Amino acid sequence: MTDASMIAGLASGLLSGKVKVVDLTAPLGPDTPVLYLPPQFGKNTPNVKVHTISAYDQDGPFWAWNWLELGEHTGTHFDAPCHWITGKDNAENTTDTIPPQNFVAPVNVIDRSKEAAENPDYLLTVESIQEWEAEHGAIEPGTWVLLRTDWYKRNGSTETFLNADENGPHSPGPTAEAIEYLLSKGIIGWGQETIGTDAGSAGGMNPPFPAHNLMHKANKYGLASLCHLDQLPPKGAILIAAPLKLVKGTGSPVRALALVV
Repeated sequence: MTDASMIAGLASGLLSGKVKVVDLTAPLGPDTPVLYLPPQFGKNTPNVKVHTISAYDQDGPFWAWNWLELGEHTGTHFDAPCHWITGKDNAENTTDTIPPQNFVAPVNVIDRSKEAAENPDYLLTVESIQEWEAEHGAIEPGTWVLLRTDWYKRNGSTETFLNADENGPHSPGPTAEAIEYLLSKGIIGWGQETIGTDAGSAGGMNPPFPAHNLMHKANKYGLASLCHLDQLPPKGAILIAAPLKLVKGTGSPVRALALVV
């Protein structure tokens, strides 16, 4: 098979419906849950605001358009390496400098939805990843790894999505050792269905927030607030997650899509 015929086969599959496009993105609007940090950590990102410019009226009789007020890390979003202090000096670490080839890659989906349903503080371990690899095959260099927990089903409410109490947020995510193991496999990025790429308890880990700290230190990427990972196979899908080309952007909302046969 030639390179041209490979692309032609993909195009034919898309047209026939044999290749399905799965939307992994949460709706983005004023009701989108946003992360709330404790005061000692600094300022919070704002809620999404949509401002009307015109709506077929005296401000623009033939067109409708709006301007938006939102943070880079709002809704389903991409974390660039410069988002974290450990990645601030890396090359090509902003949304406008990352090679576009890196926005499209095969994806591994680790399903731990049963465990997360039983324990909202569930942590993915190295042993759990290796069990998944024994069943589905090794995680290859250059691929994404996503943690499926079905947490996206809570996304309609800030209260249920953040799931916080007086002890802090309670949501699943990886251990520091799990992130180190995945980096040793050469992955391109890590993502999950919660509001960020770390577990709710990650502030107390060593290092704190290891998915951010370690992934961005290694010049890798993150995806947060993903949806519908239950529609993807463990292996075999292609993930497309392209941030806006924001100048010196630390991240961006994305329309994350997966191609599935």
